[in-house]
Amino acid sequence: MRRLTGVLCGLVLMGSILGSAGTRADTPPEPVGLAVADFEFLDTSGEPADQAAVHARRLRDFMAALRRDLAADGRFRLVPAGPSDGTPEALVRAAAAAGARYLVVGGIHKMSTLVQWAKVDAIDIAADRVVLSKLITFRGDDDASWARAETFVSRDLNAAIMPAPIKLAIFDFEYEDFSPAASTGGATEAELVQLDDTTGMVRRVFAKSGRYSITDVAAADAPAAKTRSLRDCNGCDAAIARGLGADQSLVGVVRRISRTEYTVRFQIRDTKTGTVLVDENSGLRMGADYSWSRGARRLVLDRLLEKKQP
Repeated sequence: MRRLTGVLCGLVLMGSILGSAGTRADTPPEPVGLAVADFEFLDTSGEPADQAAVHARRLRDFMAALRRDLAADGRFRLVPAGPSDGTPEALVRAAAAAGARYLVVGGIHKMSTLVQWAKVDAIDIAADRVVLSKLITFRGDDDASWARAETFVSRDLNAAIMPAPIKLAIFDFEYEDFSPAASTGGATEAELVQLDDTTGMVRRVFAKSGRYSITDVAAADAPAAKTRSLRDCNGCDAAIARGLGADQSLVGVVRRISRTEYTVRFQIRDTKTGTVLVDENSGLRMGADYSWSRGARRLVLDRLLEKKQP
């Protein structure tokens, strides 16, 4: 059995393992794969009575309740976590191979008759980062005290692993034509179809990430929204999106450079402050207008949804 002190010090992640694990951000499993490794138990209280059987039973009950509570609302699909005596690296590999996006590890340490610690770590395998590392102190060593500790652990895990999605208003993609054959009449009907396809693609990518819920912008009646000119309104999209109940707003622009060259840009603002949170540009891409949606999709994934966290 691995020493609990190793778990209590936290799980050491290896980028070479995590960098190749997990699913793509635009195609996550639904519900999200979650592996919960069996917690360890360590007793250094020095009590004379042998309580190994009692603690083993309480630990089994604790783990059963934790897995049940994490799976209760259907957001997670529980998958095997691998051998309980495996190394941290082996646990990560096993969880990733089983289809887990997240791995939970931990342990319980009985310090004295009245004081116990519960340590829990949650790892986002795909993003290569720890999303929760917490030490909970609880008093008592009976069924009720263990049940209370499990309630706190499951609550914190639910909040950390799958926080409430950001309400994002994605306005219709806009068009700028800087090509030599630019028309003064704006986008053609065919180009508007491709812009609509691009908007739809980007909305689907954000929705599938699980980190965002898409706010309906059909009710936006501001002239800049209706004429697809939000890019020139000095951040008015934030106020419009706030009025629709969104937390953030996104304005995307396809700029045609020539008949086969274009760039894609998207900008995200906080609707309360108007602050620009993300501003990304694809650089020059090659392809006809039917490739705009692919270019926008790749930009969103590369620069935001699949971007490695620091």
